[in-house]
Amino acid sequence: MSSEFLARPGAVEAGDLGVAAHYGDPFREQRALAAGDAIVDLSHRAIVTVSGPDRLTWIDSITSQSVARLAPGESSETLVLDQNGRLEYAAGLIDDGDTLWMLVDAASAPGLVAWLDRMRFMLRVEVADRSADFAAIGSRAGIATAATPHGVPLDWRDPWSAVSPGGYQYAAEAEHPALDWQWTEQIVERERLAEIAAGYPLAGLLAYEALRIAAWRPARDTEVDEKSIPHELDWLRTAVHLNKGCYRGQETVAKVHNLGHPPRRLVMLHLDGSDDVLPIAGDDVLLGDVVVGHVTAAAQHFELGPIALAVIKRTTDASAALRVLSKGTEVAAAQETIVPTDAGAVADVARLPRLGAVRR
Repeated sequence: MSSEFLARPGAVEAGDLGVAAHYGDPFREQRALAAGDAIVDLSHRAIVTVSGPDRLTWIDSITSQSVARLAPGESSETLVLDQNGRLEYAAGLIDDGDTLWMLVDAASAPGLVAWLDRMRFMLRVEVADRSADFAAIGSRAGIATAATPHGVPLDWRDPWSAVSPGGYQYAAEAEHPALDWQWTEQIVERERLAEIAAGYPLAGLLAYEALRIAAWRPARDTEVDEKSIPHELDWLRTAVHLNKGCYRGQETVAKVHNLGHPPRRLVMLHLDGSDDVLPIAGDDVLLGDVVVGHVTAAAQHFELGPIALAVIKRTTDASAALRVLSKGTEVAAAQETIVPTDAGAVADVARLPRLGAVRR
């Protein structure tokens, strides 16, 4: 489904997503988006709703975040994990007092809706994919007018800027780049997209991706693969409540966080731009001649230059210089630690002596 935003002069489509990668000047658009002076079309994503009086307690019971008391207009996000704690779905949440609205990537929507339908049992809930009627637009300040189907503006304010109650941050930096990540996604009627596109300065998806990467913000459609657990992406910050009741995958979440270590970790890479090669998702990350991970997303940032997010083996030396193999070219990459090598094992559990060990 192509967006009405593509009718704007200079629009260049982002692959086959149906939204604009840019409108002719990616760096200018990025600066405007960072300053809160532009909006970005996110209508390629999906909007799923859950209605009914049991909606909040039900979602609370089957996903990672505590949302049973989510107030109308309040924003949150949650994860659906499998039995082994691997990440299946991620959703931004906003409730309007009547309906819970979920912002998800388009590829996940059919599977998420089907899974939620299977989990309803006898509860008073209804699940629907509303992507044909509603779409999302993003901006730093929420400068457009969101839909209000039940009297509450559907302005989802990304919680990534701070650690949510019950969450935990592995990143050690006092000045976490998320502190400046003031991001809002507004759910609007799809029929209004042409009007909105004509009424505001626009930025393309490239601008959004650059700012997201610089904020270390993980996304389901880029950083997650079939092995991902939330700890690897520092997603315990905002999408997991460590003190809530049981849900699928909770045992793995607790065990890794308290007693173990995630097998991989998220890093930001500062890339050498001298060869004018920007890596793409899936490119190998090398330490010496050994593949230690892969790039998940890369962009040209208007201040930082070429940057990327990558998932690498947790034990990879945090001070080591890495390389990215892209299009037959090796690109030098300096690590910036997001998830540290010692992430996890936060419980102070006394070790028992080995059976047969002699005390001295």
